[in-house]
Amino acid sequence: MTARLTVATALLLIATSGCAHAAPAPAATSGPATMRVEVLARLPHDPTAFTQGLEIADGTLYEGTGLAGQSRIRALDPATGAPRAEVALPPELFGEGITVVGDRIWQITWQNGVAIERDRATLAERRRVSYTGEGWGLCHDGARLVMSDGSATLTFRDPATFAPTGEVRVVDGGTPVGELNELECVDGAVYANVWKTDRIVRIDPGSGRVTGSADLSGLLTGAEQQGVDVLNGIAAVPGTDEFLVTGKLWPALFRVRLAPAT
Repeated sequence: MTARLTVATALLLIATSGCAHAAPAPAATSGPATMRVEVLARLPHDPTAFTQGLEIADGTLYEGTGLAGQSRIRALDPATGAPRAEVALPPELFGEGITVVGDRIWQITWQNGVAIERDRATLAERRRVSYTGEGWGLCHDGARLVMSDGSATLTFRDPATFAPTGEVRVVDGGTPVGELNELECVDGAVYANVWKTDRIVRIDPGSGRVTGSADLSGLLTGAEQQGVDVLNGIAAVPGTDEFLVTGKLWPALFRVRLAPAT
């Protein structure tokens, strides 16, 4: 059941600093653990936002959106969804995942082969770096960037230069898990939306093994599902074991906990 959350309460729950904490990955088993989705609250979300990247840092929710001619990066109030700052991408660029690295933000693009480094305080562009292949999701684990390209491979990159430093193939019981999309790095694990599904998987980036899987279907009502796109967007709430999740063109964000199944 979705709980009602006031703005004041929501702001208390969104920590102003620190790292997010999620349950540690389980010991090796024959398959990934099933994670139960506990919906804690429903929050406003811009229904025109084609969400591609989502991350919380220091009490601000950063969102990168897509579509050619409509792509943006925005700094939002996490409780109300009200924009604090917003910058449009050039119309030829199709925005994808984002991640915060100190006083900077990296934003990647879909098929343009361009990563944009931004000033976090103003969202202004600092520089651009070229890369090969598609860009889908991006997160920062504290030491390196982790990037998805729509395949079953995660690429590790230097957070200062964006140069590739390695990669890992993601598997579930030996089967590659393709179409990995938006990413979130939390406590040594990588959480990933799987495109065209309501599934979020938890990945051990050392081995590529999927250690957990959650089904987030049913968050929207039947009426709300009309005209929206897929689940995409997962942001760890600092100082908690909770996440904000949403989708492309969704009318709401959901604060959830991904708990072990009972």
